[in-house]
Order: sequence, then structure tokens, then C-alpha cells
Amino acid sequence: MDGPHGLGVRAEAFGLEGPRGWAFRGVDVDAEPGSLIAVEGPSGSGRTCLLLALTGRMKPTEGRARVGSYDLPKQMAALRRFSALAHVPGVTDLEPALSVGEHLRERALLQRRFGGSVRGLLRPRRERSAQARLRVDGAMAAAGLDREALPKGSRTAVRDLERLEALRLSVALALIGRPLLLGVDDTDLKLPAAERAEAWALLRSLTRTGTTVVAVCSEAPEDAVVVSTAPADRNGKDTGTDTGADRNNDNDDDKETVDAHAEAGRA
Repeated sequence: MDGPHGLGVRAEAFGLEGPRGWAFRGVDVDAEPGSLIAVEGPSGSGRTCLLLALTGRMKPTEGRARVGSYDLPKQMAALRRFSALAHVPGVTDLEPALSVGEHLRERALLQRRFGGSVRGLLRPRRERSAQARLRVDGAMAAAGLDREALPKGSRTAVRDLERLEALRLSVALALIGRPLLLGVDDTDLKLPAAERAEAWALLRSLTRTGTTVVAVCSEAPEDAVVVSTAPADRNGKDTGTDTGADRNNDNDDDKETVDAHAEAGRA
């Protein structure tokens, strides 16, 4: 049963087949609301596709899943109202030339225009602006990104952010919508050990407020609910998914990723 925040995630024999074979297959998940779920596996093993499927952005083709009270794939659109994505290449890319402040203002405007209630739109402009500032400040605090600590404050361009700072900004933008389920891709990509630990500490802090976090990584922390998309081991034991005969081909991996991102963009 779901708590006041977060969404429980349950999946059984979950799979998604694309035009070039299985992106992932045979995935089982059992996580309570407010869990930190780590999708672990090598690049090209269907990690991002699984992330997108569990957040209602890609339609699964096999098995069943229930996220909160939403059955997949029947209630994907409803789930998208309560889930958000961060740091997903090709889907949530930050614009290098824009500043941190410009990204935040744009996301707050989109949230106010498309994510709020009709009653909220009828409130006085001053009240709506104040509410937007509170959302942005709360999201920045939750993501651990201090604008005053940046080289040029809110005017710092994305291209000048460190890799961990860019991850925090992407998470903050997602949190402006106050999602119950947050999907984060490439959590530990190219981060040194100390910054990798900071990234996981950030995601753990979000779960302590009740938000369920699904994070793609190459190596999961010990305290996470681990879901593997690794191909079968040498003994033939299924370790999470059957990625298809072409999974070892880098070009096919890239094409599969492009397909996933295009599908997510349409969703």
C-alpha cells in the first residue's frame, strides 16, 4: 500500500521488445513506496528503456507491472502525471548556452501553465509567482544545489557546471513538479568515487521524504533495491534480461537508445 508520498513499484516478467529485438526481458521488481531502486547493468543492456517503461514513457510488451495504483501499460498516461525524469540523454537534456536561472524559470512557467489546476491559474499573478518561487527554492534545496556557490550564481551557464552540479540541476528541474516517482539516468556516469557517493546521498535524501527513486547505474549501492539488466552469465543463469543477439553490437545499441529516446519524447 502506498504511503502519503512515493509510489510502490511491482513488476513481474516485465519486458519490452523493439524493432531490433528485446531491450529488456524477464525483469522482476518489488519495491515499497519511498524506495531507492537501482537499475544496474552494462551500457546497452536496456537500462534506460526499463527506466522509461517504469515511469510511463515506454510501452512494455510482456509481463505486468503496477506502479502505485497504476497498471502498466493501461495507465501509462495517468502515471506520467506523478512521475518525472532527470538526466536522461535525449529526453531531459540541459541547454548548454542557457543559465541555471533561465532553466529554472522556464520549468516553473511550464509547471504553472501545464502542471497546475484550473483553480491555480485563476489565482492573482503575485500569488502564482510567489508559489512558483517556493517550488523552485524547495526543489533546489532538495537537490542540494546552492546558486550562491556557483561561479556566477543563477547566471552561470550550464556549460560551466561541473558534472555533479549538472546532475543536481536536472534533478531540481524534475522536482519542481513534485513527482511521487523520479527516474534518473546515468547516475554514476563518469563521476569519481567521492562525487558518486554524493550523487547517491542526494537520491537517498529524496527517498527519505517519501519520493520513490529509480536510478540507472553501472554499480548499485548496497542499500538499494537492485534490478539487473545484465545478460545471462556464462552458466546460462538469467540475471535480469535477455537483450537479444545483437546486444554486443555497439551500433545497434546506439540505434536502440535513439529509438527509446524518440518514443519517450512522444510520450
